[in-house]
Amino acid sequence: MDGPIGHNQSPTDKVIRFCLENKLVVGLLVIVFVGWGLMVAPFDWDFWGMPRDPVPVDAIPDIGENQQIVFTEWMGRSPQDVEDQITYPLTVSLLGVPGVKTIRSYSFFGFSSIYIIFNDDVDFYWSRSRVLEKLNSLPAGTLPEGVRAALGPDATGLGQVFWYTLEGRDENGEPAGGWDLDELRTVQDWQVRYALLSAEGVSEAASVGGFVKEYQIDVDPDAMRAYDVGLDEIFMAVKMSNIDVGARTIEINRAEYVIRSLGFIEDLSDIERSVIKVNDNVPVYIKDVAKVSFGPALRRGALDKGGAEAVGGVVVVRYGYNPLDAIKNVKAKIEEISPGLPKKTLPDGTISQVTIVPFYDRTGLIYETLGTLKTALSEEILVTIIVVIVLVMHLRSSVLISGLLPLAVLMCFIAMKVGGVDANIVALSGIAIAIGTMVDMGIIVCENILKHLDEAGPDDNKREVIFKAASEVGGAVLTAVSTTVVSFLPVFTMTGAEGKLFKPLAFTKTFALLASVIVALTIIPPAAHILFTRKAAARKLGRYLLGGLLIAAAVIAAFWLAWWIGVIIGALALYHLTRDYIPKRVNSLLPLIANAVAVLLVGVILADHWLPLGSDKGMARNLVFVAVLIGGLLLFFKIFQKLYPAILGWCLRHKIAFLSIPCMVIVLASMVWFGFGKVFFFVPEKFKSNTVWSAVAHSFPGLGKEFMPPLDEGSFLYMPTTMPHASIGECLDILQKQDMAFQSIPEIDSVVGKIGRVESPLDPAPISMVETIINYKPEYISDKDGHRVRFRYDRRTGTFVRDKDGELIPDNHGRPFRQWRDHIKDPDDIWDEIVKAGRIPGTTSAPKLQPIATRIIMLQSGMRAPMGVKVKGPDLDTIDKVGLEIERLLKEVPSVEPTAVIADRIVGKPYIEIDIDRDAIARYGINIRQTQNVIEVAIGGRRVTTTVEGRERFGVRVRYARELRDQIETLGKILVPTAAGPQIPLIQLAEIRYVRGPQAIKSEDTFLIGYVLFDKKPDHAEVDVVEACQQYLKAKIDSGEFVIPEGVSYTFAGSYENQIRAAKTLLVVIPLALFIIFIILYFQFKSTVTSLLVFSGIIVAWSGGFLMIWLYGQDWFLDFDVFGVNMRELFGVHTINLSVAIWVGFLALFGIASDDGVVMCTYLKQSFQGKTPASIDETRQMVIDAGKRRIRPCLMTTATTILALIPVLTSTGRGADIMVPMAIPSFGGMTIEILTMLVVPVLYSAIKEFGLKSDKSG
Repeated sequence: MDGPIGHNQSPTDKVIRFCLENKLVVGLLVIVFVGWGLMVAPFDWDFWGMPRDPVPVDAIPDIGENQQIVFTEWMGRSPQDVEDQITYPLTVSLLGVPGVKTIRSYSFFGFSSIYIIFNDDVDFYWSRSRVLEKLNSLPAGTLPEGVRAALGPDATGLGQVFWYTLEGRDENGEPAGGWDLDELRTVQDWQVRYALLSAEGVSEAASVGGFVKEYQIDVDPDAMRAYDVGLDEIFMAVKMSNIDVGARTIEINRAEYVIRSLGFIEDLSDIERSVIKVNDNVPVYIKDVAKVSFGPALRRGALDKGGAEAVGGVVVVRYGYNPLDAIKNVKAKIEEISPGLPKKTLPDGTISQVTIVPFYDRTGLIYETLGTLKTALSEEILVTIIVVIVLVMHLRSSVLISGLLPLAVLMCFIAMKVGGVDANIVALSGIAIAIGTMVDMGIIVCENILKHLDEAGPDDNKREVIFKAASEVGGAVLTAVSTTVVSFLPVFTMTGAEGKLFKPLAFTKTFALLASVIVALTIIPPAAHILFTRKAAARKLGRYLLGGLLIAAAVIAAFWLAWWIGVIIGALALYHLTRDYIPKRVNSLLPLIANAVAVLLVGVILADHWLPLGSDKGMARNLVFVAVLIGGLLLFFKIFQKLYPAILGWCLRHKIAFLSIPCMVIVLASMVWFGFGKVFFFVPEKFKSNTVWSAVAHSFPGLGKEFMPPLDEGSFLYMPTTMPHASIGECLDILQKQDMAFQSIPEIDSVVGKIGRVESPLDPAPISMVETIINYKPEYISDKDGHRVRFRYDRRTGTFVRDKDGELIPDNHGRPFRQWRDHIKDPDDIWDEIVKAGRIPGTTSAPKLQPIATRIIMLQSGMRAPMGVKVKGPDLDTIDKVGLEIERLLKEVPSVEPTAVIADRIVGKPYIEIDIDRDAIARYGINIRQTQNVIEVAIGGRRVTTTVEGRERFGVRVRYARELRDQIETLGKILVPTAAGPQIPLIQLAEIRYVRGPQAIKSEDTFLIGYVLFDKKPDHAEVDVVEACQQYLKAKIDSGEFVIPEGVSYTFAGSYENQIRAAKTLLVVIPLALFIIFIILYFQFKSTVTSLLVFSGIIVAWSGGFLMIWLYGQDWFLDFDVFGVNMRELFGVHTINLSVAIWVGFLALFGIASDDGVVMCTYLKQSFQGKTPASIDETRQMVIDAGKRRIRPCLMTTATTILALIPVLTSTGRGADIMVPMAIPSFGGMTIEILTMLVVPVLYSAIKEFGLKSDKSG
C-alpha cells in the first residue's frame, strides 16, 4: 500500500501526488488537450474533417496607430479651398474629442482626409462613436452648403490585404481581352465590389482604375445664344427629365394595381429630347444646344499592369478581424460570383469572360511565415529529441520527454486562443526561442526520477520514490520558470508600436513555459510510474503491444516516407518482440544499440527535413554535416562532463586566475555594446593617439541602433513622385514606362502600379504619387508554406528534366529550381535592379519600401518613408523653402543615401486663377454667386442628376465642350447671362492669370507642415543615421550656413522614434526585472550571497550574447566552406544592429541564464546542510562532489537550449529576418553560460573558505 499523504506538503507536492494517484484523470485531460490544441492550432491542418477554430493569423502584428478617418469630398475644389473651408474647421472641432493624441490633416484637390490618432488605451469602436458624435453636433455653417463629412471605414491601411484586377480571359484562363476600361469599371463598381463587400470580415471593397461611365452634355455657347438659353435652364431641364413617381394604388375588379409613372433616363435620346423652353411655340431641346454622349468622368487615379491600363480593386479587412479568415471568405465569394460575371464573344470566336485576377494576396506571406515557424519548430523538436536521447541514454525516458514537448506546444496554442493572442511571426517566435527551455523542465524532473529509481531498493514504494524525486526538484523548476517569466515583464510594460509588436511574443513564451511546467510536474511523474515501474507481465505485454505498433509504423513509414526508415523501425520492433530470447550478454548491449538506432533514425529524419547544405548536396552530405555539427557539440558536452571534476578542481585552486576569464568576457561585451572609446573614456588623451588604440577602437565601435530588422515580404512597393505640374496623362505614361521596365527584370513575377488614389478614404494620394507593387519570384520555386519544391534532375547532364510541354517535373528526390540569376544573391540585389530600371526623367527616386512596412510607417508618422523631417511653419512658401534647403544638406551626410532624399514640392502646382472684378459684374447686375455658378458648370461641369438603371447608377454632367475650355483664351469666352438678357464673355468680368499653388496641404494639430524624406545607406543603423543628421543640421545652424526663418521648426520622425521610446522604457524596466529576479532567488535560497551567486550567471550570459552579436559583424567569422557551402551564408551571418528584437532576445536569455545557477546552488546548499567541513580541502571536495552530481542535468539543459536554436539560426524562410535576431543573444549567452557551472561553485567555495578561515581566526 502506498504511503500516506503528508500534512506539510506544498501545493506543488499536493498536485504531484494527486496526478500520481489519478492517472486516468491525467490521461483523459491529455487527450482533451491534444484534441483541443489540434483544433485551435494556427497552422493549416486538416485531420479527417475535425472541426477547426484556429487562432487568428496574420503575418505580423498590427502595430499601426489607433486612428479614425474623417473623409470629406468637395469635388472640383482646390487644396487651398478645401483646407480653409473644410479641413481646418473640422480639425479644430475634432481636437476636443476625448483621448485624441494628435490629428493629421490632408487637403487635396476635391477632398479632405483627417486622421485622428487616439491613445492606444482608447477602444477602437468607442473612438468611432465619439467622432460620429462630434460630426453630428457641428454648428450650422461649419462646412460649406451641401458638403458632408463622413467617418471612414472601420479599418486601417494595414487592412489592405487583397488587391486584384478585372481581366477578360478565355476558358483556359489565358488573357483574351475584348473589354473596354469603362465596361470593366462598371462591372467592378456594380457587381464585384458589392459582392466582395458582403464577405464576412470585409470593411471596404474599393475600386481603382479605368473610367467611370457618365452621361455628358457638352453645351455649345453659340447655340445657347441663338436660342436664348442659359446654363441654369439646361441644368433644370435635365434635372426635371429624370424622375419616377408613384400614385399609390387603384382597385379594379377586386384586384389591387400599383400605379407607377416611368420617367427615369434610360438612354441618350431621353436626354436629347428633354425640353428646355419653348420659343414662339417651338420647343428647344437639349440636342439643339448641346451634344449628348457617354464619356469618362473626371478621375484622380489610374491602375496599370505590366504597362497596360487596368481596372481593379482592393479589399480591406475590418479592424480586429482575422485577416486569413477574411481573405478565405473573399476567395469563396469570388468563386461564387465568377461564373456569373459578364462574358462576350470576340470576332475570332473566342469567349472572353471577366475574371478576377489577384496581384497582391497576403495569404501567401501569412502561410510562408507560418511555414518558416512550423519548419523551425519541427527541426527544433527533432534536435531536442536527439539531445535528450544522447544525454539521458534511456530510451523510454527520452521518448517520454520528447513526446510531451508537442503537447506543451499544443497547450500554448490553447492559451493563445483563450487569451485572445493572435498568431504571427513575432508571437510564434516566442515558442521557437522557448523550445530548449521547455524541454529543460522535463529533463530535470525525469533525470531526478531516474536517479532516485536507480538508488531505490527493490522493496521501496516506487510511487513514493517518484513523488520524492519530483517533489525534490519541483521548487527549483518553479523558481527557474518564475525567473524566466519575470524576465519578460519589461515586454509587458512596452507601449506604442514596440508593445503591440512584442507583447504577443511575451504572452506566447509565458504560455509555453507554463505549459512545460504543467507537463513536467503533472504528466511526467504518472507517466514515469507507468513506464518505469511495471511488473514483469505488464512489461512483457507492453513490449508486445509496442512491437506491434512499431511494425505498423514501419509499414507506413516504408510506403509513405522511405523504405530505409521502415527498415530501422522494423528492426526496433523485432528487438522488442524477441528481447526475451536474446542472450543476456547480448541483451545488455541492446539498450545502447537501441539508443544509437533511435538517434540515427531521428538524425536521418532531421537531415532530410532540414537539409542545411541544400538538397543539391545530397542526403549523405547533409546527414554527415548534421551528425558532425550536433554530434560534435554533444561530444564537447560529454568531454566537459567527464573532465568537469578536474577542471573545477583547478579553478578552485586558482580562483583569481579563473575568475579573470569571466571578468574579461564582461569587459569585452561592454566594448561591443558601447564601443571601446566609451568604455575607456577615462584614459588620458595622450594614450589614444597610438595605432593600437585606433585599431582596437575600430574593431569595437559600438553597436548600431534600429527599431526592428525589416521583414522580407516578398514584394516591394516602389513609391516615387512625379513633378507637381504633371497631368494624369503624363503620370500614367511615366507609370507605364516604369512598369514595363520592371517587368523586363527576370526575377520579377508581376508588376501593378497605381497613380493617384483608390476610391477610399484610406488612400489620400495626389495623381503625382506613384505606388507600384512589385512581386518578385522566390529564389527557389516553393509551395504555399514557403518550402522548396524539388524537381527531377539529371546528374549526368547537370540539367533539370522537363516534360513534353517544357514544364519541370516534380520529384521528391530531385533538386529545387533556382529562379534568380547567378549575380542576384538577395532581395537587395533585386531592389538595385528595380532602382536602375525606374530612373525616368521627371520622377524622384524612391526609398526602399515594402507593402506592409509602408502602411505601418504611414500609419505611425504620416510619411511614406522610414525616416524623415517634419517642417512646421507659418505659411506654405516658407515651409517649401526650408524643406528644399534641408534636402540639400541631408544629401551631404555620409550615411544618407543621396538619391533617396526628397522634400515635398509643396508650392509647385500650376493654377489658373479667375479673379472676378466686382465693379464689372455690378455694372451688368450680376452677383458673385451667379458668376461662380457659370464658371463651375461651364469649366468643371456639374453633376445634374443620376440615372437609375437597375442596380447601376450613372451621373449626368453638364459643361462646355472640351475645345471651348482647354485654353486660357477660350475660358475668357465663356458667356455669363445677365438679368436683362444679354450674355457677357467672362474676360470682361474677371482677370484670368497663371499662378503657382499647393498640390496638397498637410497639417498636424492645425499647424502647416511639410516632409523631407530620406533613407539610409546599406549597413547603417536607422538611429545612428538620424543622430548623424541631427548633429549635421545643428552644426550648420551653429555655423550660420543654415538659417531657420522665424516661426519655423523641424523635427525628425519615423520608425526610429519607436526605438528611442523603447530604449527609454527598457532603461527603467530591465533593472526592475533583474531586481525582481533577484528577489525570487532570495525567496528560494533565503540568502543574499547565494542569490548573488546565481545572479552572476546572468551577467556572464549577457556578455556572451553581446560577443555573439559582435562575431556576426566580423567578416572572418564562419568564413569557410563545408562541402562547398559557405557557413556565413548558411547561418546568415551579417551585421546585427541593436534593436528591440535583440533586447527581447536578451530578456529571454536573462530568465534562462539563471536556471543552471539555481540547480547548482540548490544542490550545493543541500550538500552543506548539516555538514561542516573541517578544512579548505574538504570544502573544495564537497563542492566538487556537489558539482559532479548536478553537472549532468545542467549540461543537458544548456545543450538543449543551444542546439535547439541552431535550426532557427539557419532559417531562411519568410519571417526569419525577425526570428533569427531574437535567437542570437540566447545562443551566444548560453554558449558562454557554461562558465556559470564553474563560476557558481568557485564563488560558493570561496565564501565557505572565507567563513572557515574566519571561524579559525576567531
